[in-house]
Amino acid sequence: MRILVVEDDPKLADYLHRALGENGYVVDLARDGIEGRRLALDGDYALVVLDIMLPGVDGFGVLKALRERRRTPVLMLTARERVEDRVRGLESGADDYLVKPFAFSELLARVGALLRRGAAASAAPAASATVLSLADLEVDLVSRKATRAGQRLHLTAKEFALLTLLLRRHGQILSRSTLAEQVWDMNFDSDTNVVEVAVRRLRAKIDDPFRGKLLHNVRGMGYVLELRASDAIPDAVAHERPAA
Repeated sequence: MRILVVEDDPKLADYLHRALGENGYVVDLARDGIEGRRLALDGDYALVVLDIMLPGVDGFGVLKALRERRRTPVLMLTARERVEDRVRGLESGADDYLVKPFAFSELLARVGALLRRGAAASAAPAASATVLSLADLEVDLVSRKATRAGQRLHLTAKEFALLTLLLRRHGQILSRSTLAEQVWDMNFDSDTNVVEVAVRRLRAKIDDPFRGKLLHNVRGMGYVLELRASDAIPDAVAHERPAA
């Protein structure tokens, strides 16, 4: 899932970028309200973490612009402790409110709660699905659990993010540069083998112990997650579905 963090404090912004990334999220960062408003309106995010005290346009202004066009969940951050400020944020359309300083574990729990609540659907239909599956492989984006043939798959945060991207775009060949950008939030360096290593480890968990191979190399192009005829599993159907 992709999250937008709009925060002008350099240390806090960098910390949230790193910590959320380590928990499997792909994070975009805006350091002022103008850039935050542009990204929130133009991007496809599962959640926006939004500070109130921002240069250019404050958080309330960003939230107002966003609510005129989208229902993306918004978690507001602020150093203001006044009840009036919290009420204003919630009445303006924020889904939750967290006062600084806060423990990252609490922020992470609130992020999970907002995603579970499904308080707002994103613009893209596929992004609103909370359970993704292909054949007997299934990923629950809210509980962050992956299973194949009913067996729990124990994935790292990056493996979970990689599998989620491949599932969302199953049947499409994704290049190493696309995977590096979307999962590791980095420009692809042809000298690094981080993508190959991650794909190999993911394949060992989702394919090697099971009948029917799903994760395939496409020479010179990248990787694709798909069920091929030679590996067909009876009654297997690829689909996405919203949580009940």
